[in-house]
Amino acid sequence: MILIDGKKAAAELRQELKHEVISLKAKYNKVPGLTVILIGDLTPSQIYVRNKEKSANEVGLKSEVIKYPDSVNEKTVLEKIEELNKDKSVSGILVQLPLPKHIDKQKVIETILPSKDVDGFHPMNVGNLSLGYESSVPCTPLGCYLLIKKIEPNLNGKKAVIVGRSNLNGKPMMQLLLKENCTVTITHSKTKDLKAECLEADIIVAAVGIPELVKGDWVKKGTIVIDVGINKTDKGIVGDVDFDEVSKNAKALTPVPGGVGPMTIACLLKNTIECFKRTQI
Repeated sequence: MILIDGKKAAAELRQELKHEVISLKAKYNKVPGLTVILIGDLTPSQIYVRNKEKSANEVGLKSEVIKYPDSVNEKTVLEKIEELNKDKSVSGILVQLPLPKHIDKQKVIETILPSKDVDGFHPMNVGNLSLGYESSVPCTPLGCYLLIKKIEPNLNGKKAVIVGRSNLNGKPMMQLLLKENCTVTITHSKTKDLKAECLEADIIVAAVGIPELVKGDWVKKGTIVIDVGINKTDKGIVGDVDFDEVSKNAKALTPVPGGVGPMTIACLLKNTIECFKRTQI
């Protein structure tokens, strides 16, 4: 079995992006800029943002983090986004989720210009992705897609099963795999026989948030399995896939941690650079 090393893949992608930023600077005499808005002091959010900032600096992006306390009012945040929308030095805007309850997440997402939406959450980008047009793609599914392509460059005609139908992972993942001519099935909590669906798959992407849901006897020999889950349990952090069991059948499998996670941040940088390039045309 191939253990899909997300850390290594992310480091390789960052190296490619670093070279791209150097050539963009030579061509346009400026570099892409990423601005992150962080509200409140949730530890996981702070860690994510710190990692994003470190990675952005590593590839040579202009990076800024704007911090607000939990008590900040929605109007202040929306006005700041409008200001960043107009700022030509900012290529990408990201508002770190989750947000405090008094701030409307959808309103925040829709205030960001689609051309600066590096998360790919704006309805305009969601629509463009489903239509097969140019768009920002949410970072986690994009990372999963790039990992799959490393193992199997030609996905033509493959049967893919996605476990989980969220707007953040399941649905955009479906669009990416359809574009590669896969036959895609999305499964969820109401699916009648989840095991039978998974046994049909050449590719399984598990993104449902249930610890070790996908068992070894759910996976036929030679399947590529991507585990998006991060679940805290008594035995530590585990994914949505029973790693020990599934590794006996899978052709390739991502570990948790160290699989999809590092690729998510690398893809955020990739999206920032793509947003920059589109504005220079």
